[in-house]
Amino acid sequence: MGKYVQAQRKGKGGIFKAHVRTRKGAVKLRPLDYAEKHGYIRGVIKDIIHDPGRGAPVAKVQFLNAYYYKRDTELMIATEGMYTGQFIYCGKKATLSCGNVLPLKSVPEGTIVCNVEAKAGDRGAFARGSGAFSVVISHDDEKGTTRLRLPSGGKKTVQSNVRAQIGVVAGGGRTDKPLLKAGRAYHKYAVKRNCWPKIRGVAKNPVEHPHGGGNHQHIGMPSTVAKDRPAGRKVGLIGARRTGRLRGQKKTAQDRD
Repeated sequence: MGKYVQAQRKGKGGIFKAHVRTRKGAVKLRPLDYAEKHGYIRGVIKDIIHDPGRGAPVAKVQFLNAYYYKRDTELMIATEGMYTGQFIYCGKKATLSCGNVLPLKSVPEGTIVCNVEAKAGDRGAFARGSGAFSVVISHDDEKGTTRLRLPSGGKKTVQSNVRAQIGVVAGGGRTDKPLLKAGRAYHKYAVKRNCWPKIRGVAKNPVEHPHGGGNHQHIGMPSTVAKDRPAGRKVGLIGARRTGRLRGQKKTAQDRD
C-alpha cells in the first residue's frame, strides 16, 4: 500500500482549506422582504472594493431599514457602469437599469442579467464571476417560469419570481492577459486556496500516485476511471462519457435547442 494520494488528502481539509481571513464577506442580494415584493427600495453605493480571491469587484450598498431606525449595509456584486454615490433600486417596480435588482418576470426577453437566484430568496446563485452574464431567453406565463442562457452556454429554466441584477458583472477580460510568470500565479492562488502548483501524476513515484513510476513518463493504464472506484485509485478522467480532442464543428448548447 502506498501513500494517500493528494486527491484523497484534499477532501479532509487541513492545509487545503480556503484562505478566508482577508475576505470581505459573503456577496448576496438583499434578503427578500415586503418592499421588494410589492414596490421598490432605494440604496446608495458607498464604496466599490476589492475582495481578495475574487476576480470581480464588490459594491458596498447602504439601505434604510424598513422597521428600525438604522441603516443596513449589503455587499453586492458590482456590475459594469456602477460608481460610488449611485442610487440603485431593488424590487418589482424598479426601473430596468444597470445595477438594479428585479424579479425576472419584470424583465423583458433578451435582457442581460447577472447574480440570478436559483430559488426565490436564495440571494444569488448564477452568473457571479467577473465578466459573467446570463440572457433572458423567454417567459412562460402559464407555468410561471423563465428560460435563461447561462455563461457556460447551457440553458436553464427557473421560476419567474427569482431576482437578478441587471447588467454584466464587472472585472471582465481578466483572463485575457497572460500571467507570464510563476510569481503572479503564486500570488493569485495564495489568496484562494492551496491548489498551485499542480504536479502531474506521471511525474510522481508509484507510491504517491497510480500513474507514477516507470522508465518513461507514461500512464501505463487507461486514463479513464469509473465513478465508483476507491478513493486512492480515482484519478484521471473520472466517469468520462467521451475522451480525446473535440473534432469538427463545435456544437454549443444554444445550437442544439
